[in-house]
Amino acid sequence: MRIGIFGGAANDGTIDALAAEARAAEVAGFASYWAPQIFGHDALTALAVIGREVPRIELGTSVVPTYPRHPMMMAQQALTVNAASNGRLCLGIGLSHKVVVESMWGMSFDKPVRHMREYLEVMMPLLEGKPVSHAGEEFRVNGGVAVPGGSRPSVVVAALGEQMLKVTAALADGTLTWCTGPQTLKNHTVPTLRAAAEKSGRDATRVIAALPVCVTKDRAAALERAAKVFVVYGQLPSYRAMLDKEGVAGPADIAIIGSEAEVAERIASLADIGVTDFAAVEFGATPDEINDTRNVVKSLLK
Repeated sequence: MRIGIFGGAANDGTIDALAAEARAAEVAGFASYWAPQIFGHDALTALAVIGREVPRIELGTSVVPTYPRHPMMMAQQALTVNAASNGRLCLGIGLSHKVVVESMWGMSFDKPVRHMREYLEVMMPLLEGKPVSHAGEEFRVNGGVAVPGGSRPSVVVAALGEQMLKVTAALADGTLTWCTGPQTLKNHTVPTLRAAAEKSGRDATRVIAALPVCVTKDRAAALERAAKVFVVYGQLPSYRAMLDKEGVAGPADIAIIGSEAEVAERIASLADIGVTDFAAVEFGATPDEINDTRNVVKSLLK
């Protein structure tokens, strides 16, 4: 299982801070560095800059929403970032959420699975340098893109529900999850994705699991902090559905919290259920927690 780190500076830090995070992750030996796309820096633009400054680590987006970007434009930008980073981009894309798409962007969130299917049907050939002629319900596209030095990046989808996992298996390279606990990964995510990939005759089996992590001597305080920091995710329908599958009240209940040994064991056990990549979202509050959490996650590198 490959071990990566989520960046914490994408929303409130500078580009220099993002680059410093990625550089530190690379020096430490992590396999990947993930930049979230929320309401701060544009993740793909930031990774293009980082790709020129940090030479080896995989650079991933987690995740770029599809609705505001036409699939041809997404392909063009992803190919450009991959050219800038010498082929190290993992393009993570997702729907975002109904409240964001409709209330903030003023767009329709109707038929989200169809939207993602058509999005991938348009984008994936473009990433491979093929022209597209697509006449669907969501997109009507005729054209191609050519980015010198660009190559097809790995593409993963923030797929949580069964139908989204099936679309992902048929058209992309795997999934990237958040707010999805170990039992749900074991009993729902991994088997659904792999069965659909086998049916499609594809190797779309990359499963990147992101979870909050904190090594601490004060478990109660860390749980209370996790409940506050991650509270919004328990209120969004797609994540709420995954938490309900896990049988937990909120995101704090799937956070990996405890002693050094407990945290290391819980992360390592994800490999046994089919997780191929773990992306740590560190949330230590004190210098000791921050240092100990990073050291434990580093100890799992192979």
